[in-house]
Amino acid sequence: MKTKRVITGGLMTAAAAGLMLVIPSQAGAKPLKVFILAGQSNMEGPASIKTFNYIGDDPVTAPLLETMRGADGKPTVCDGVWISYLTGADEKNFEITGKLTAGYGSMWGMDSRKPGDKIGPEFTFGLTMDAALVEPVLLLKAAWGGKSLHTDFRPPSAGPYQLNDYQKKLYYGPPGHGVPKDIDQWLANKQRETGHYYRLMLEHVRKALADPNRVVPGYAAAQGYELAGFVWLQGWNDMVDGHTYPAHGKPGRFALYSEWLAHFIRDVRRDLNAPKLRFVIGVMGVGGTNADKDTVEFRKAMAAPASLPEFKGNVAAVETAPFWSQELGAIDKKREQVSQMRWFLDAQHKDHANADGKMTQEQKEEFMRKFEAGLISPAEAALWKRGASNAGYHYLGCAKTFALMGRAFAETNLEMMKEPRSR
Repeated sequence: MKTKRVITGGLMTAAAAGLMLVIPSQAGAKPLKVFILAGQSNMEGPASIKTFNYIGDDPVTAPLLETMRGADGKPTVCDGVWISYLTGADEKNFEITGKLTAGYGSMWGMDSRKPGDKIGPEFTFGLTMDAALVEPVLLLKAAWGGKSLHTDFRPPSAGPYQLNDYQKKLYYGPPGHGVPKDIDQWLANKQRETGHYYRLMLEHVRKALADPNRVVPGYAAAQGYELAGFVWLQGWNDMVDGHTYPAHGKPGRFALYSEWLAHFIRDVRRDLNAPKLRFVIGVMGVGGTNADKDTVEFRKAMAAPASLPEFKGNVAAVETAPFWSQELGAIDKKREQVSQMRWFLDAQHKDHANADGKMTQEQKEEFMRKFEAGLISPAEAALWKRGASNAGYHYLGCAKTFALMGRAFAETNLEMMKEPRSR
């Protein structure tokens, strides 16, 4: 029987990633295509399945909805795509596995043993891959809310987290807002937290690849597998961190993010022994295309590694701002005004109706009902309920947005797969 050598970054057996093995070729056996999806809450996926109908309202995206649901109106269950999803909170991590369908999004408050009621980009990413590839597909997803690249996902080659000059001056100065009460304890915690989720992510990948049959029934070791792509969707915690990135409003404010993300790509490739692993960077797009200066700077920093010569042809950045729902975003701004007015009433702000603090709870509720009705029309309220299910930093929990992102990530990965790669 002829044999073929497994090539680093190409086909591998189900043994732990990184081992160079010789396996027998098997006519007709198709290697498993493995894609890693990692990041924070938007990779988890906050979009409620209840917002699927909104996708069909747009003639441009209505065909996409048809791929996401069957004739019975229920979410599609992929025949050729499986998923292993690691998530959780406060060290209570859990894995859910199965054929890909809707429900492998955010698991907050859900049963950890089965899919829930939300999606992230994984659903249409998998649907797109299922339609494009003849090989079986395995998605390895690892995502946790509220995690940074500078600390939680910090790659090993970035070194330890270091205080910058701004932090040193602030943290070792007088007590104040945002200043650690115990700087020694803060530094100890920071050292413990640095890279923790990077390591968890790799452990998850290695565990799944050590025994793909645990997730993909019928998988045979002789098939081998290929690490075919990695999708990164993260950024909010870094973008709003004014201490790690203190130069507000200045060009290059987030240059360190670019540096650390490049380290991340190199380290993942090294640690999984896949030196040409394709990377798709989902560029933070909350708020849409009309972004403030700092948001624009952060987006540039996220996309920057894709322009490095060393990553040419196998790292790509996908802008997600175009997938933001402008009409839902406009309603969200009005909802923010409603929330702000409620705060003014409760705080007895001098420029608002309850300045003297004499309004009863019933009077405040009546005031708010009238205020909201004058600001948000019934049609807007109905549209919001149809299309949104979460806050702005979660892309409004809009399934249309996440469906478009997932498809774009997959199409970009597939485009890179057409390019010849050095072995």
